[in-house]
Amino acid sequence: MSGSVLDRVLNGIGDYVSRRSRHDDRRMRFFMLPRDISLFVKSARTDARIARISRAAGPKSAFESVYRESNDPWASASPRYRYQGLKYDRLVALLPERRFTNVLDLGCGLGLLSQKLAGRADHVLGMDIAESAVERARVRAAAFPNLRFEAGDILNLPPTLLGKFDLIVVADVLYYLSPLNDAVLQSVIQRIAGLLSPGGVCLLANHFFFSADPESKVSRGIHRAFSRSLSLSVLSEHRRAFFLATLFSERALPISAA
Repeated sequence: MSGSVLDRVLNGIGDYVSRRSRHDDRRMRFFMLPRDISLFVKSARTDARIARISRAAGPKSAFESVYRESNDPWASASPRYRYQGLKYDRLVALLPERRFTNVLDLGCGLGLLSQKLAGRADHVLGMDIAESAVERARVRAAAFPNLRFEAGDILNLPPTLLGKFDLIVVADVLYYLSPLNDAVLQSVIQRIAGLLSPGGVCLLANHFFFSADPESKVSRGIHRAFSRSLSLSVLSEHRRAFFLATLFSERALPISAA
């Protein structure tokens, strides 16, 4: 087991318990089992492999490689673990209490979160850079008539999608961008904002272990960049066990006089 990953998980548990205890939250309960720690280790190994391949061949090749090597590279669908499914339930619970017309799940992977979103929407489109993931997502979602999947790159989405979605979900995706600098991040934010219909909302979620963790700092930086955007307004921010989620609304910009 990777010591650094285990340390991050245990420190994250300690930080979470400490914060909850200070607020005397009697409703606090963990939604992971001890065996879920091995899920984080498996995920970290997959992420490390993606990083290595991306440096040599680019992100598309990296994601295709891990999906060729495993039907479920992050064990997201494995019944052995509770964490990922319950995390998706909690993300969906953060959404405004309304039904959505068109939903986009960017970086959908095997489509597990897309399936949960299908219960809240008329139409859901899941997109992933890996065609292998999209093919498997289609098989898994055969029983969902309002759910479809397409291959697509978040850095090069078709213009036909502009202004189409009243909900966009970006969960555990953006920290895979390389390079992840301010210029790339601002470009992505503008692309996502442009996909929202008037009054649409965006749910952004990323891993977050504890404040001093380097990868958690990356997640915090992504959320702060979205929060500074002139195209989006923060509706709410939520810190949960091992993830950070922020809900944004589309912000209509004033039309300047000619």
